[in-house]
Amino acid sequence: MLAALLLHPGTVVSTDYLLRAVWDEEPPATARAALQTCVLRLRRLFAKYGISATTIEAVPGGYRMRNDTGTLDLVLFRLLAAKARAAAGTDEELYRLRESLSLWQGQPLANVASRMLQRDAVPALEQERLRVLERICDLELAAGNCHQVLVDLYESGRRHPVRERFTEQLIEALYRTGRQAEALAEYRTVRDRLRDELGVDPGPGLRRLELAILRSEELGPPRAEEQAPSPATPPALPPVRPPVTGGIPPVPGFAGRATDLRTMALRLTDADGPRLLVVSGAPGIGKSALAHQCAHQVQDAFPGGVFSIDLGGPEGNGVTAQEARALLPEPGEGRRLLILDNATGAGQVLPLLPASGDAAVLVTSRRGLAAVVATHGGAVHRLDVLGPSEAHGLLAGLVGAERIAAEEQATRELASVCGYFPLALRIAAGRLLTRPGLSVADCAAWLSQDTPERLALAEDPRLSVPEVLGQALSTLAPELRETFLRFGTLDPGPGACDAGSGSVLEQLVEAGLLEDGPPGQPYRIHAFLRVYARWLARERDGAAVVPAAR
Repeated sequence: MLAALLLHPGTVVSTDYLLRAVWDEEPPATARAALQTCVLRLRRLFAKYGISATTIEAVPGGYRMRNDTGTLDLVLFRLLAAKARAAAGTDEELYRLRESLSLWQGQPLANVASRMLQRDAVPALEQERLRVLERICDLELAAGNCHQVLVDLYESGRRHPVRERFTEQLIEALYRTGRQAEALAEYRTVRDRLRDELGVDPGPGLRRLELAILRSEELGPPRAEEQAPSPATPPALPPVRPPVTGGIPPVPGFAGRATDLRTMALRLTDADGPRLLVVSGAPGIGKSALAHQCAHQVQDAFPGGVFSIDLGGPEGNGVTAQEARALLPEPGEGRRLLILDNATGAGQVLPLLPASGDAAVLVTSRRGLAAVVATHGGAVHRLDVLGPSEAHGLLAGLVGAERIAAEEQATRELASVCGYFPLALRIAAGRLLTRPGLSVADCAAWLSQDTPERLALAEDPRLSVPEVLGQALSTLAPELRETFLRFGTLDPGPGACDAGSGSVLEQLVEAGLLEDGPPGQPYRIHAFLRVYARWLARERDGAAVVPAAR
């Protein structure tokens, strides 16, 4: 209980949160009385040891502890990081960041047995520390201290292999110190690991770096103009050059979507067809993978090259239009295909269309981007979940056909548990790949007990259902979030439309969280999103929720 309060200094911590922190999902009948007893015991301990600067206050709805930089390292760490962000120069910034990092001693909450805090709070704290460490390494590289940061980068890269920024910094440091072969070996090691364990390729930053090393190009000055990261608000990546045209590789493990691919290819390559195509749909439904697989198949029709720009930013907050324009390729000869991936809204896309020239533009977004299509023409391709055979093919491509064929029935059950969502299926495949002794049947049974929470891979929020769907909900107004939860907890049918007004439900369709329904039922929700909504309602309210049919 003390740990849960200290994690939220100066703010009210609800009683429900404390109950889950102490007893997870199985609080005893006397849990609330036991919390009050815990508070009394803590107050007596504070008095016994003369701790008067910190008190536990009982407030409506929960409890609060007022802590400052003199009583809690976490408050001091965040203050120092904020001072670094406001520093007048890089020397002061680096000093403040190192000072903040020195407060970390070992694993946070190592002696706290709370499953909820270990699952939710500890990774969030670790992300704050890693963002500061990344910034320190950026500053050291910019100062030319490549040799000095190699030890930190080797350790960080090994401990966090899927955090690509550390690997990128390590490869850059090796290359700048004349160790080209080691830099390329490091890239290939992380590329093989990502492909083998997660079925994905390295991000564009690493791919650009590898190409520059292969060509023995000058990297240019390391990025040092960024401000120090705020623990509460991670920094956006600065503008970088667009990917060099060299062909779009196939998406690892891609399966199915034959009709979608054929329809999109015809639209993109038709000389008289729409110049703009928007692929929209729910979070995690496979929009980016489909767009890049389609680009791979039609790239021969675009002699001017294929370019892909991630508009979502590193944390899904979206890059600005100015940053995105800096990523646009220079005009060249031949027709080009431009992929604007993970667009957060029409306001982000519209300023880029005039600058894209005569290129065909393929946009992926959770939103339908009606304002973009209405003003510039084009078509919207709404994406649905995979079919059962397509989901089976995706699992076979990622996990291995032989292993999947040995458990056909269990594979069908696993695909159903994952709601035929590509994101969920890739996460399940990652769990099977990292646990060779785990049977498909056991994996499906384990996931089915608490599907959304367990569909997450450590260290990468992009491969976490709670993170991806939670981020999508966090961008909505409170009324929309509440309506989504109500709609998801109601049984399917016309009555579900009573969850909110028509305008609110329309906004949820635009946000990719609801779909147009069959006749007599204007709106529907994907079965997997219904499972998530019920899980989230249970987490939030602590109330029993009727299990969703899978």
